[in-house]
Formats: sequence, C-alpha cells, structure tokens
Amino acid sequence: MKKFNSKFSQKDEYFDSDKFKSKLRTHAIKGAGATLLSGFSTFFFQTIGVVILARLLNPEDFGLVAMVTSIYLFFRVLRGFGLLDATLQEKEINHKKISTLFWVNVFFGILTTLIFIAVGPIISWFYKEPRITSIAMIISLDLFFGGFATQHRALLKRNFQFYKDAVIDIPATIIGFGTAILLAWYGWGYWAIVSRWVVYAMVEVIAAWTFCPWRPGLPAFGTGIMPMIKFGMNMIGNFSIGYFSSYFDKVLIGWRHGSLSLGYYDRAYYLFMAPTQRMSIPLIHVSVTTLSKLREEPEKYRRYYLNAVSTIAFIGFPISAMLVIMSNDITLLLLGPKWGKTADIFSVFGFAIGIQLIYSTFAWFHISLGKSDRLMRWSIIESTFSTISYFLGLPFGAIGVAIAYTASRYILIGPCLWYAAKPINLKLRSIISVIWRYYLSALCMGLFLWYILNSFTLTSNILFELNIFTRLVLMIIFCILTYIIIVITLFKSTKPITQFISLGLEMVPNVLQKK
Repeated sequence: MKKFNSKFSQKDEYFDSDKFKSKLRTHAIKGAGATLLSGFSTFFFQTIGVVILARLLNPEDFGLVAMVTSIYLFFRVLRGFGLLDATLQEKEINHKKISTLFWVNVFFGILTTLIFIAVGPIISWFYKEPRITSIAMIISLDLFFGGFATQHRALLKRNFQFYKDAVIDIPATIIGFGTAILLAWYGWGYWAIVSRWVVYAMVEVIAAWTFCPWRPGLPAFGTGIMPMIKFGMNMIGNFSIGYFSSYFDKVLIGWRHGSLSLGYYDRAYYLFMAPTQRMSIPLIHVSVTTLSKLREEPEKYRRYYLNAVSTIAFIGFPISAMLVIMSNDITLLLLGPKWGKTADIFSVFGFAIGIQLIYSTFAWFHISLGKSDRLMRWSIIESTFSTISYFLGLPFGAIGVAIAYTASRYILIGPCLWYAAKPINLKLRSIISVIWRYYLSALCMGLFLWYILNSFTLTSNILFELNIFTRLVLMIIFCILTYIIIVITLFKSTKPITQFISLGLEMVPNVLQKK
C-alpha cells in the first residue's frame, strides 16, 4: 500500500491550478456527468430507503426528528465554515494552506457539536417535547465527524475528480439508510432516522480519506488563508441567512400545527427537494470550479452559463410538470396510503421544481467571481421576503406554507438572476431567451395530460385499472414524447434534442466509452 506522507501531499497533483485550462470544457462536462450520476444514484437509494421507512415508521416519528433537523441543519452549515467553497474558488493553493484550513474545519466541527448539544434542551423547551434533548445529543455526532472530510472533498472537486467524489456519497447513503431500516425493523422508531445521519458522516470520512490520498500537515501561520477565511465567513453569513428561508417554514409549522402536520409537510418537502438538490447542489461545485477558471474570459464565462442553464431548463421544467400531475400516484407509491395529505402539499411544491433549479444557479455567479458579499446581500433580501410569505401562508396550514414558498420563487427568480449576473455583464433577457421555450413546452405538456385524464372517462378508467407502477411508467413515456414534440415545434428544429443526447454521451466516463 502506498505510503501517504507530507512529501506526497505537496505534489502538483492537487495544487497545480493551471493543468486543466487546456481541456476545461471536457473536464467540466465529465464533472457534470459524475455529479448527476452521483446525485441520481443517491436519490435512487434514498428513495428506496424512504419507501421502506415510511412503511415501518409513523408520520409523527418523521415530524419529531424534523423538529430537531430544522434547527440542526443550521449548525451543519456552520461546521463547514464556508471553506469548501473558499477552496474551490481560490486561484492558488498549496499543502500548508489546505492543511491549516483542514484544522480550522476540524475545530469548528467540534465547536458546533458542543454548542448543538447545549442547544438541545432549548429546542426541547420550544416545542414542549422532552425527547428532543437526547435526539440532539446523538445527531450532533454528525457535526463532529463532518469536519474531517471537508477539505478532502474540496480537493477532489477542485481537481475535477468528481467520479471519485461521487463514490463517497453512494456507499454513505446506502449504509446510512441500511442502518436506519434495520433499526426501524427492530422497533427503534425515530432513533432509526437519527442513526442515518451519524452513520452517513462516519462512512463519508472513511471514504473521503480513501479516495483522496492527500494527508494534512500541522497548521501554520502566515499561509495566506485570511482572505479564504473572510470568504468563508461571508459564505457562513449567507448560509445562516438563507437557512431561515429554507427551514424556518418547518419551525413555524411544528410550532403552530404540531409534529403530525410537520411530518406530512416534511415528507412532501423531501419529495420536492430530493430531485432538486440532487441536480443543483452537485452542479454548483462543478460550475463554480469551471467558472472560477473563466473569470478573466467573460465571453466564455457567459457562454458556459447559458449552455448550462439551457440544459437544466430542458430537464427541470418537464420534471416539474410531471410531478404536479402525478403527485398522488408518486406519493402513494413511495410513502403508502397513510400519507395522503402529503400528496396535496407535494403537488403545490411540484410547480416550483423547475423554477428552483434555475433559481439555484444564482450562487454560481457569486461564488465563482469571489463575490460572497453580494451573495450575502441577496440572501438577506430573499430571507426577508420568504419569511413574510411563510407567515402569510401559516394560518392555512402546511399547504398554505407550501403555496407561499412556491409563489416566492416565481416572484424572486427575475431579480435574483439579474443581480447575480450583473458583475459579468450577462443580461436577464439573455437568460430568459434560452429557457422560455422549455417552460412553455413543459406547461403545454402538463395541461395536455391533465386534459386527457379529466376529460376522457374511458382513458382515465383504463389507466386507473392498471397497477400504480405501470400507470406511472405509461404517463411518463407519454409526457416525454409529448414534450419532445412540443420542443421541436417551438424551436423548429431537432437541435435541442440532439445537443442534449450529445452532451449526455460526452458525460460518460472514458473507461466506459472505450468498452
């Protein structure tokens, strides 16, 4: 076995910032393929886990843990201190600099663990639920372990080793959910859900150190990390503010309507965010890594973004339309009959999936350009607007909050992208010009399917006599074919389809292509 020492750690393998410039497009496309493969693979295994756990546990179990995680996820953001993104966008790095950042991450992982344990009784008092104190104590172990993997994963992403990084998430997800299912089967209740977080973090650290051979040295002064720390602090400020717009809805529902309503809402939110996050979050790292290397070439920067957002729109908008129309069947298939109220909430979230995917690209600009201060300013605006909308929807229950969330994304997406793209001189109309046809195609597709299901009794009866899985497969095939026809009609060309297929083939790893 190869010995990994400090001499090896300082090789150019991880610290040469110029070696990817000659084939940047190829690395970016391969990286996008890797992150999407990882995202949808983990989504697949997560979905299986959720399907099984939803049948072994009660909505109240999920609601109880959601009471903790709605606060806990804020501390999870603090643990990283924004230093993963700081490493991705930094022009020049070296062994001493990354070693020092590693120990900063470890320190904040330990610090946030201790703080969250202390906060547990306060959360318990807020919800008037004594079980929360012990849940907070155990789940905080995820904070402790996570700090040991941040810089290893940052180095993999920075060096376009996204397939290695992808391998980290997949076993962590499988083992985490496998542990949860085993404990749920033996009657551990909500503790089964808690165990998934802790096991995932432990496996993540082991896998990150296995696939990234870099080993940290001792921390050192004078390594030039202060600009990165400042960048990280701005990112923490942004994430801290953004947390309230992302999770404050759950806090309000749990406080006002109790754990049962929160359980329904939490599972609907998961079904909404799981495919969204599995596309948007990994692509942030690929795009930031790529765009940060194009900062000095604005025309190439703008072209990369427009091509990327066009592809996201091509995929995201039809998914959004399909999930709205099929929300009842999807919820029944994945969660079972006792989750009927979740389907109504999920159908509302479905309207936001495509928009959310486009909306999330605003972070690409701010992070890749090193404009974390602008990112924080926008987060203040977004958080304020979203919080007000949550309060407006709260009297109408969980579905009212879901409507408020969806409406806020439609209202904010224009100003958000205009503000984010301004430093690179990319006009909002240029972004709209590459996505509007996909939105219209998906809208027409969804309305057409809805019309067929509600206007032709015979067709509806035939479909609903089929088993649920067959019915969903047939509707998905119908939607895809209809969408492709409408896209070709609006573009008056098959170019969007052939470009998408060509891009997909480019994403395939070289090893598979040779075979």
